[in-house]
Amino acid sequence: MPTVVPLILAGGAGTRLWPLSRELFPKQFHALFGENSLLQDTLLRASAAATTAPIIVCNDNHRFLVAEQCRAIGVDWLSLMLEPEGRNTAPAIALAAHRALEEDENAVLLFLPSDHLVPDVNAFAEAAAKAVSAAEQGRLVTFGVRPTRPETGYGYIQVDGEGDGAVPVTSFVEKPDAARAQQYLDSGNYLWNSGMYALGAASYLRELERLRPEIASAVSQAYTDGSNDLDFFRPGEAFRTAPSESIDYAVMEETDKASVVAVQFAWNDVGSWSAIWDESSRDESGNHLDGDVVAVDTRDSYVLAQNRLVSTIGVNDVVVVETADAVLVAAKDRVQDVKAVVGQLKSDGREEYVSHSEVFRPWGSYETVDDGERYQVKRIKVKPGASLSLQMHHHRSEHWIVVRGTAEVVCGEDVHLLSENEGIYIPLGSNHRLSNPGKLMLELIEVQVGSYLGEDDIVRFEDVYGRSS
Repeated sequence: MPTVVPLILAGGAGTRLWPLSRELFPKQFHALFGENSLLQDTLLRASAAATTAPIIVCNDNHRFLVAEQCRAIGVDWLSLMLEPEGRNTAPAIALAAHRALEEDENAVLLFLPSDHLVPDVNAFAEAAAKAVSAAEQGRLVTFGVRPTRPETGYGYIQVDGEGDGAVPVTSFVEKPDAARAQQYLDSGNYLWNSGMYALGAASYLRELERLRPEIASAVSQAYTDGSNDLDFFRPGEAFRTAPSESIDYAVMEETDKASVVAVQFAWNDVGSWSAIWDESSRDESGNHLDGDVVAVDTRDSYVLAQNRLVSTIGVNDVVVVETADAVLVAAKDRVQDVKAVVGQLKSDGREEYVSHSEVFRPWGSYETVDDGERYQVKRIKVKPGASLSLQMHHHRSEHWIVVRGTAEVVCGEDVHLLSENEGIYIPLGSNHRLSNPGKLMLELIEVQVGSYLGEDDIVRFEDVYGRSS
């Protein structure tokens, strides 16, 4: 049996699930259907079909989120690879293939996006075994989901007949209009393209070299030039020169080795708020209400209230999502267009598409409570045993007041131990560090005062997370 290496792609911004999903905290890190995040469920599902720890590919901004979510469920990784720039799936898979071949020259990659919902782990493992078996024979195998409706949001795979295992792909088809989607459903010869694959690492690299030599060459050089940084692997700069293409365009649509396993399990790519409504429990009026919600004469709607009371009256088929700093109200059949809102926010230079009011860091999080001319108030949380960098600011002073827990504060040459209701003043230009020596979460209020309060006014001298200036 070959070494089966899960490959989890944990990049992407999940723009269609804004305002819950943001660039710095996208949908794969959210717990949408239980206690675990989509990434954590994917990791646990992958372990049911794998023989090694996973390779995870993500971007630099998400590296500590990925590491923390892995540790929270007791999953180690074979390699956590940081893309210097997103170049789509074909280069990312090639990068992981080089690492997998170091484990086993016959290794098979089980490639899974991190943000899909597959509730039946046993059925997934059975399908994966069939796909891996075909991949051992040199086939490049995708997982096809039997369509249950004329879906226009998915690509399709045309097949000629069915088998118990992998069968050859006749063609890959782009997202259709409604009429053609209905034809595909009626014919019975089309499957949804799930975006999950089983690929022999060597077989994939050979096909990539044949079909897209410029991608293969750039990634090979990037892997050779790569280096380890703490728990992470950073490929060389050549990775940025690889053409940005998906595995479908670069390889699967042109190779003669494409096969598909028709899966029997439920699957959802969680690509929109209506998809989440589809998968959520609903009351007798067809509503999923989460949080402090009062719904009057409301039907077939999804309402999420995270921070305050949300009320609806006389509406049907709507999505309402309330977060601390943004509210979305959309017709359920228009939620695919949420990405247009994100695009507008981005072009306007607004921060709401990038981060939530609570911004997560490897040591904990901070949340802006209030701001104005020359001042800013934040709520800071520091995890037990964690420490911020030794740093200084050129343009602001800070006042810290401990609300809960114990803080160890280095300020200049002095070290202070602060308990609840105690505070300290950090003068402008002084070297300082905040740590949590206790076993409980440290929470404090920070008041910044100065001529410039941006996050880039930080000079780091020492940092356990490798972020020193």
